[in-house]
Amino acid sequence: MSDRLLVATRKGLFVLQSDGAGGWTHGAPHFVGEPVSMVLPDPRDGTLYVALNLGHFGVKLHRQRAGRDDWEECAVPVYPPQPPDEARTADAASPGAQNGADEASAAEPAPPSPPWTLQQIWSLEAGGPDEPGVLWAGTIPGGLFRSDDGGGTWTLNRALWDRPERRQWFGGGYDAPGIHSVMVDPRDRRHVTIGISCGGVWQTFDSGATWRLSSEGMEADYMPPERRGDANVQDPHRVVQCPAAPDALWTQHHCAIFRSTDGAARWRRIEAQPSSFGFAVAVHPREPDTAWFVPAVKDACRIPVDGRFVVTRTRDGGHTFERFSSGLPPAPAYDLVYRHGLAVDETGSRLAMGSTTGALWTSDDGGEHWRLVSAHLPPVYCVRFG
Repeated sequence: MSDRLLVATRKGLFVLQSDGAGGWTHGAPHFVGEPVSMVLPDPRDGTLYVALNLGHFGVKLHRQRAGRDDWEECAVPVYPPQPPDEARTADAASPGAQNGADEASAAEPAPPSPPWTLQQIWSLEAGGPDEPGVLWAGTIPGGLFRSDDGGGTWTLNRALWDRPERRQWFGGGYDAPGIHSVMVDPRDRRHVTIGISCGGVWQTFDSGATWRLSSEGMEADYMPPERRGDANVQDPHRVVQCPAAPDALWTQHHCAIFRSTDGAARWRRIEAQPSSFGFAVAVHPREPDTAWFVPAVKDACRIPVDGRFVVTRTRDGGHTFERFSSGLPPAPAYDLVYRHGLAVDETGSRLAMGSTTGALWTSDDGGEHWRLVSAHLPPVYCVRFG
């Protein structure tokens, strides 16, 4: 069972240590006052990576090597010069941009391409266990980058970036499209799956040399009827893959929950109560039929349904759902959980969840009961065990 919990927030990185009795103790925070958009504990060598979004001062990336207390600044992904025919002006941004702080709005198509400038590192994942130093970074505006030297240098994956379909991607909450989910198949490091808001699910089987769109079966209710099933305009809010059964994937989509059991070749729509809308999803590391969600009201509001904050769990592949609220705040409660705000550890029984109101909870029994760890953190962007 993981004994360390990493919490990335709007005002710093908080590192908590398990006390062995279900509680957690706070260590000294890092990057106090600075927005931490993503954190990655590299399981291969123990290096800790932190991405910062400093607004006027740009995006930064830092790493802390195992056994060290100091941080060193790394390189960040850099986009190539933008051709004139790809440029668009800022006032042509998607209408959804106004709700960017909530990570979502009703998805509407935007002009073909935002500026080729790094706005945020939205996902950060380690490569395969036999690839020391390999990292993948998903960014806004929709570029996938690879580093072969632990963040020392980065290369844009042009095979994906140059796909003509990219011109149809658009923002889902932020002005520009973004890659928020990156999954490396534990059986084959060359097989990588990514999720894009809004651009669907894509896969490579050759380390990024070629790509294929893998959103068949998803449905975008926000599109005109003739484009509802268009695989390239889907808005998967978060995509996760079962480590022990990598052909099983779950997606918390803008319009429903979707599941695939054939490696993303086909997705099945699932409706759940009190809502099948939300941002976060976590899958059990060994049981592909078990997954957790945090339902909310969609489109007009970003709040729990009827002000009742709950976590739902399915253990039969989405046929039925259980609803849990023990230890969570009673109604009215208006906590929202972002895409990366829910995590499960390698045991499948311990979970952590952080909200936009700065609350942090953990569960040691698969989400059935929750314990409040802190009620006064900054808004939480990401939680990870490591």
